[in-house]
Amino acid sequence: MCGRFALTATPDQTAALLGLAELEDFPARYNIAPTQPVLITLAGSPRMPGSNLPDRQAMLVRWGLIPAWVKDTREFPLLFNARSEGAVEKASFKAAMRHRRALVPASGFYEWRQTAGKKGQPYWIRPKHGGLVAFAALVETYAEPGGSEMDTGAILTVHANADIAHIHDRMPVVIAREDFDRWLDCRTQEPRDVADLLKPAQPDFFEAIPVSDLVNKVANTGPEIQERGVVGPEPEKVRRQKPGADDSQMTLF
Repeated sequence: MCGRFALTATPDQTAALLGLAELEDFPARYNIAPTQPVLITLAGSPRMPGSNLPDRQAMLVRWGLIPAWVKDTREFPLLFNARSEGAVEKASFKAAMRHRRALVPASGFYEWRQTAGKKGQPYWIRPKHGGLVAFAALVETYAEPGGSEMDTGAILTVHANADIAHIHDRMPVVIAREDFDRWLDCRTQEPRDVADLLKPAQPDFFEAIPVSDLVNKVANTGPEIQERGVVGPEPEKVRRQKPGADDSQMTLF
């Protein structure tokens, strides 16, 4: 799963990754949590003649997807993750898989090694060679009963690779830069055409750094939450989720 992540790159660095002309200024965010606004990129209008930039647009969405058919959000679970293996068939995600695939830029994400049914040791998981990554995501626009609309999104997950599996059995789907166009192209690329992109990251792509439990509190938003912590002894019995299971105001400031 992916329940917390960070985006600490500059707007210029983020725009360069996503192939955008520019992004409005925003601060580094070290502890992004569900229900908060997250930056995403979608395919946009066809590119202008003479432009060498892709046809992409950036927007903010609430992290926690709400399908258009939901009647009462109070009775609907918080869908901040979507299992990639079943997203094309599941009612909550199949429309977005066909029409609204997106990218979420990130500097890395956090995961917890579960112990005795509780969150145990937290880890900061980042690209081993630095830089940014783009997570596969889905977007839905939800029409609220009062008539206003809210853009919402979820990050797609997949079975963890060997680098992460000892911590958790799921990880976010990372889309390589050379595959951005294909993933975002919902005009000509159907879900079956991009299914091969929904796979774990290559071995040794990420490194997992143990950190303190400061990250557990959403109110902690400074760089200190990424400082290396001390790993306690390995528990005698580690509780694992069943394979394939996930737990289940727009400004970047």
